[in-house]
Amino acid sequence: MTTTPTTTTEPLYTVGHTAVDRVAGPLLVIDSADDLAYGEFVQVETGGGALGAPVTRRGQVLEVDGSRAVVQVFAGTAGIGREGTTVLSRGRPARTGVGRDLLGRVLDGAGRPRDGGPEPVAEDERDVNGLPLNPVARDHPDEFIETGVSAIDGLLTLVRGQKLPVFSGYGLPADELAARIATEARVPGDDGAGFAVVFAAMGVTRRTADFFTERLAASGALEHSVLLLNLAEDPTVERILTPRVGLTIAEHLAYEHGLHVLVVLTDMTSYCEALREISAAREELPGRRGYPGYTYTDLATLYERAGRVRGRPGSVTQLPILSMPDDDISHPVPDLTGYITEGQVVLSRELNRTGVSPPIDVLPSLSRLMNAGIGAGRTREDHRAVADQLYACHARGMEVRRLLSIVGEGALADDDRRFLAFSAAFEREFVGQGGGRRSIAETLDTAWRLLAPFPDDELTRIPATLRERYRPSPA
Repeated sequence: MTTTPTTTTEPLYTVGHTAVDRVAGPLLVIDSADDLAYGEFVQVETGGGALGAPVTRRGQVLEVDGSRAVVQVFAGTAGIGREGTTVLSRGRPARTGVGRDLLGRVLDGAGRPRDGGPEPVAEDERDVNGLPLNPVARDHPDEFIETGVSAIDGLLTLVRGQKLPVFSGYGLPADELAARIATEARVPGDDGAGFAVVFAAMGVTRRTADFFTERLAASGALEHSVLLLNLAEDPTVERILTPRVGLTIAEHLAYEHGLHVLVVLTDMTSYCEALREISAAREELPGRRGYPGYTYTDLATLYERAGRVRGRPGSVTQLPILSMPDDDISHPVPDLTGYITEGQVVLSRELNRTGVSPPIDVLPSLSRLMNAGIGAGRTREDHRAVADQLYACHARGMEVRRLLSIVGEGALADDDRRFLAFSAAFEREFVGQGGGRRSIAETLDTAWRLLAPFPDDELTRIPATLRERYRPSPA
């Protein structure tokens, strides 16, 4: 996967290959290509397209088998035939330009300017596949990120260097949630000067692309953001390239300039659909639901680029967004993503219908790194206990809600009614906070207000000392 470098000068192409054996979808199969290497960046030229005009496109070597090579053409193979086509070797892996000059720019999925501005000035060119990171050099994420969303800050805490995906059904407001986090996220006590956002959109509509651009511009966040937009009408194979370019830019900003970078990847389902299309063109044996068998490995090469490096001040935090076909959380894309990432935020269609915003279903959601980023000195000493109690009370309330449809409200005991009322208030007032932003203190105070009606013998997850200190007096 590759992009046009953001520098104005490029190395010359050297060896040319004209023995094109087959054209299949976005792929070219070349014979007698002994000097081509896997992952190499190439240029495809043909003498004439549909109207007789020359065609020049970029591509990358996907497979090398002896003297045969498979080349992926980023802009597709329309107008390219077997005769008169030359594949020029560049003799180097795929690279992209990186640097602070990219901040504030809107680019296409391959890293070229989309905002009408000049070519960014690149400080360096980096391999888009990233560099191997020694696991021993990884630093454990433990810095709390305050998103301003109570359901995330209170129950699904995000920390710097984490990868926390958002599982959404089609039509649910995952884009609004992502834009909200990208514009409002901060670290308590940090003035935000060292924060940056890299937003990589794959296969989105023009309306969605305009929404993200306008939302970031209106909030003032665009000046420290880089937007890469691969639209639905853009070449499908470019979607394989987009997240790699975005992560390469983010790594440079994080580890060379010391910035804390939030990378938003949407929609990873569109990315996997592109993987499946290319796999079918290569005539590979399909795996689950037609996705290639290496989908897990391919996703891991993206998700595992999040993290912190010991001795370096910056960090890369990932917020992938993926759509679940038919709201099926066992679909291969969310299923494999859940194995690689450190938790998930699940959006609920039922909560969305009732007007809860953001419609986060906290029971199937989790953050595996939450404990590392909360507690005294980070958020507040009562955070873990309050979160556990909220989960316990809401789970009990949901059980009563299911029982209600069978036995009727008249058969409920007083404590069952109390838990039922709590779940309704929890969804309406804690999860459904509307468009306002809450600090972590306001989030925890809201939780205490909802828990206040319960007697002490039902607040078993909270120690007595914390109840005495933080529990509000009855109204």
